[in-house]
Amino acid sequence: MSDGTPKLGDRITRNPEICGGESVFRDTRVPLRTVLASLAEGDTIDQILADFPTLTFDDVRAAIAFAAASAQEDLPVPAVPRIG
Repeated sequence: MSDGTPKLGDRITRNPEICGGESVFRDTRVPLRTVLASLAEGDTIDQILADFPTLTFDDVRAAIAFAAASAQEDLPVPAVPRIG
């Protein structure tokens, strides 16, 4: 049963041919680290969606889930599935 949390692999991907293999949101060139930095600076989800119109609310929720999973693991950062 799903708890409503977006699955990271459904939203965040890594491909060596896109942004040098950096983690990005699927079907975009928006880096995960950019959204996490915006959240850390205090931007709201609405501000992030206005700045990056290719993102969805669930993409930003996936970024938050990624950060939570990373903190829970206390590094290393959880692997993101590769495409290809």
